[in-house]
Order: sequence, then C-alpha cells, then structure tokens
Amino acid sequence: MTRKTARASTPPANGEQDPANVIRTEVEYKSFQSDEVSHTDLGLADDQLLDMYRNMLLQRRFEERAAQMYGKQKISGFLHLYIGQEAVSTGVANAMKIGEDSVITAYRDHGIALAMGMTSNECMAELFGKVDGCSKGKGGSMHFFSAEKRLFGGHGIVGGHIPVGVGIAFAHKYKEDGGVCICFFGDGAINQGSFHEAANLASLYKLPVVLVVENNEYAMGTAVHRASAETDLFKQATGYNMPGALADGMDVFDCYRAFSDHIAMARDNQPSLLEVRTYRYRGHSMSDPGKYRTKEEMENKKNADPIIRLKAYLVGHNLATNESLDVIDEDVKREVKASVEFAEKSPQPPLESIYEDVYAQKDYPFLK
Repeated sequence: MTRKTARASTPPANGEQDPANVIRTEVEYKSFQSDEVSHTDLGLADDQLLDMYRNMLLQRRFEERAAQMYGKQKISGFLHLYIGQEAVSTGVANAMKIGEDSVITAYRDHGIALAMGMTSNECMAELFGKVDGCSKGKGGSMHFFSAEKRLFGGHGIVGGHIPVGVGIAFAHKYKEDGGVCICFFGDGAINQGSFHEAANLASLYKLPVVLVVENNEYAMGTAVHRASAETDLFKQATGYNMPGALADGMDVFDCYRAFSDHIAMARDNQPSLLEVRTYRYRGHSMSDPGKYRTKEEMENKKNADPIIRLKAYLVGHNLATNESLDVIDEDVKREVKASVEFAEKSPQPPLESIYEDVYAQKDYPFLK
C-alpha cells in the first residue's frame, strides 16, 4: 500500500504571505492501486470470490438486456447503464453490512442494487414501470429503492442526494446503531455546492459516512480535466479535514480493500472521501452516442475490463476453469431472460396508486 504526498510550502516567519505563494499543508493520501494482493490476503474465501464474479456478470448481462429492451421500446424514459463499473458495486457490497449499513447513489443505480442482493425480477420490472418493481413501477431506471437492503435511491439531480446521504449518516450516529452510510456520486457532482456543504457538515459533526466519487472520466460528455481544477478529486478531502484516498475502480480487489478500510473509519465516526477511478463502456445515457471518445480510447479501456480481469485471476489461480465460468455465464443469462418475462407479465400500477407511498410513514398527523 503506497502513499501519495502533497508537498507544501509554509508561510514566512514574519506572517506576511506573498499572494503568489499559496499556503498548503503536507497531507498524506492513501492509494490502493500499487500493491498486488490475492483474495486470501483480503480474507475472501474461494466461494465468495466466485459469488462476486457471478454478481458482476449478472450486472453486465442485466444492463445489456436492458439496453435491448429499451431499443424495443419496452423501457421508456431515461436509462443509464453501469457497464464497466461492476467492480465498484461488487466491492462495496462485500465490504458493508447489507441491511444495517445504508447506501445512497445517483441515477446510475442498477449495478449497486443488484450487488446488494435485490433481485433481477424486481429490478427489471421497475425498468418496465410495472407494479412488481422495486419502486412499484413509479421510479423507473433512476429511482431504485429497497427498505430491506437500506438502499435509499437512485436520485436524478446531480449532487442533490449528497446532503441526504450525510443526513442518513447523522441518523445512524443519533440512533447509535453502528451503521454507516456509503454515499455515491459522479465526478461531475463533486463540483456542485451540495457536495461541499455536505462534506463540511460531515467532518464538523464527525458523521459515519463514506463519500465516494465514482470517477468514470466524463460528466455526461465533459472530461474531468475540463471541469475540475484539481483532477485528483480525492484531494478535495483536504479542505474538510478528512482522509482522502484513491482506488482502482476497475479492480474488484482494490475496491473491496478500499471500501473495507473506509467503512471501518466511518464506524469510528471518521468521514472520508474515496475516489474510485472507473470507466463506463456505454454512453452517459441511451441517447448519448459518445462521440467525445475515440475508438482508441475505448479499446484501451476495454483491456482493463473488471470482469475479464477477475476471470483471468480465477483461471490463473486454479479457482475455476473457462468451462465452469461459461456455465455461470449461461446461468446468469437465463436469470436475466426470466426477469424480462417476469416484467412483461407484471401488471401496470393502478391509477389510484399514484397517491400512495408519497411518504414512508403513513400516520403523519397532517395526512388525511
């Protein structure tokens, strides 16, 4: 495990500061990218690693089929695919306590939902706008929720959910239930004022939250270097007196290790900022042709495909064969196909249900 250090200048002894000489402090940043580790080093059992591989494949095949269904006009509205980022969702799902810890994310939410154990049936039905969907057909692609898993969405406003995530962390601390909140957002959201306000309060009140920026290199079509003065996004933790770290979002081992470390900090009421550098292989949404990326860039990034990397590890360490992994893939494809059939058979939500579930609590005194 390596450290990245920002070297600093110090103010002169007379206290007079040259405006051109910016005051900085020496800060250590943790990087999870340099050390090669095995799954046993991380405390992962062989069976658990195979389950992680299957879940990553499930996310990939689910998203591929969702794209097909969108093309057939079975799915309407927005559709933001998670293809390429599966190591992130799988890493955090295996590092957290599902059902005790909380997760909140932005609109690219299918992957984390499946990683946390939500079924492909309820997820596909939600994309179809059907009553058996995880949000009863009212949320669609951007608004997956699960009270059982403590997935608090799925939110469509860029950065708008970050203060909510910090509020969930406040609730965990207030209740003293030992839970933490993992709050995901994109590289574009980190430049929103809502992030900075929330990060300040998280640090001020020592809240059990992990602020996770999924840096997939583009905010819609805007590259990070065109939107952020500091492209090492994790360094923004410095301004809020909290730890910041960088992880390889294309490597499930690095993700698992990083999330384990930062969730442990959160349990000690130490908020932190974790940047996971990943890549989406599809456009921002289904209407995005991705012309801002070259073919060469796309081909180079596909060499880092997190599923291919994990498959190579499993075969290379004699934990599986190509044939046994093909069997897993076929099983996943059958599951996803069945989820489409389930969604097609599920009924439309009745018109009168539009007024239901506006509030989670049904006995508010001002509700009639």
